[in-house]
Amino acid sequence: MKITLLQHTSLQTTAHAIRTCWQSFDKSDDGGKKDRELIDRVGNRYKHSSTLEHLFYTFYIDGISRATLQELSRHRIASLSVKSTRYTIKELKDEKPFEKFDDRAGKYCVKTGEPMVDDMSVKALENLRVVLKSGISNDKAKFCMPESYKTELTWSINARSLQNFLNLRTDKAALWEIRELAFLIYENIPGEHKFLFENSLKTEKKI
Repeated sequence: MKITLLQHTSLQTTAHAIRTCWQSFDKSDDGGKKDRELIDRVGNRYKHSSTLEHLFYTFYIDGISRATLQELSRHRIASLSVKSTRYTIKELKDEKPFEKFDDRAGKYCVKTGEPMVDDMSVKALENLRVVLKSGISNDKAKFCMPESYKTELTWSINARSLQNFLNLRTDKAALWEIRELAFLIYENIPGEHKFLFENSLKTEKKI
């Protein structure tokens, strides 16, 4: 799994949104200490969190399973542009038969570490390869895809929704893979923005 922060809104934008309410633009220090304290006080502690919706982050998420993609899609106040199986599943057609969970299978599937599950993922992957080689259309063949099949996406989310995501998905009860994703997302948030999300983390460790 690899996470890349593609872009983010400046803190000054959120500070400007907050100062719009009180017309206190003259007190701004262009996203500096005074503005950060204002954002923390109003957006976090006073819970006027709608002002945090002006702050956006766009991540490129590579190598998560389709099972985790399904979990991710439940966070509705976000935008997802996902690798299309309809157009890209042909990547399997030129592969040799899959027999075990080796590096070649790992290119396509997320390994859980549970031998029986990983063995079954390889069998499903091989079944999918056979179906594709038979000439069946991608639209129908993709119904054979295992939940472990890797995908990638561009994900945009505002700070308020990201706080909620981190709060839910760093919890010990969260699916292990999306929990790992949540911590990696946090690690890729710009350092000067982390104060907004520190209290959203349920635990400090992934395991």
